[in-house]
Formats: sequence, C-alpha cells, structure tokens
Amino acid sequence: MEIKRVGSRPSGKGPAEWFTGSVRIDPLMDMGEPARVAGAMVTFEPGARTAWHTHPLGQTLIVTAGCGWAQREGGPVEEIRPGDVVWFAPGEKHWHGATATTGMTHIAIQEKQGGKAVDWMEQVTDEQYRP
Repeated sequence: MEIKRVGSRPSGKGPAEWFTGSVRIDPLMDMGEPARVAGAMVTFEPGARTAWHTHPLGQTLIVTAGCGWAQREGGPVEEIRPGDVVWFAPGEKHWHGATATTGMTHIAIQEKQGGKAVDWMEQVTDEQYRP
C-alpha cells in the first residue's frame, strides 16, 4: 500500500502550449509500470481551456466544482457540471475547460500506452470556444 499525502506534491501551472488562460494542475496519481493510470485535479479559471488533444486509451473526467464546457471534434459544445462524468474514447479529438464566466474543476483520469497518456494538438480558437 502506498499513501500519497495531501500537499506532498506541488501544484503546477498549466503550460501555455497545452492550455489557454489560467489553469492549475494538482497531481493525484501517476503509477509506474506495470500500472498505466495517471490522474490530476485540474482547475480552470473563467475562460480557460485545454488545447485540442487525444488520449491513446481514452479519458474520464469527473467534474467536482463550477461549470464547464467540453467538445469532441464535430460535435456541439456541451455544458458540464459537478457530478457529471465525461468519457472520451481512445483517439477522440476533444477539448474541455471553464465557461467564459465560471471556473470549473475536474479530476482527469487516463491510462498511458507506451508511456504516453496524451497527444496535444492546436489551441482551441475563440470562435470554437464561443460558437
């Protein structure tokens, strides 16, 4: 058994290459081989969002606070709220983040394939974010 104590791993700022706006990432889990699971609590300030991206084995989001938006490529922008669980299939191009006026926090869980959990792509434009 291993217990990761709260505060034992520092919060980090979401890198500008992967996010638009102010984003804080709090690491939760990143298990070594043979396990593949990784997860973090991600807090988006109003207007903040991820870039477009995919996950080789999919991603689960559990919304814990605020109000956000999520979109898969070719689909509508969907509102997500606390208690909602969002699943993106392996390879599904998508983005997620806060609404323009409300912050949002979610727990993001994904598995690594070949040591990689995410493939980052282009930024979400303002037109895509606010259709």
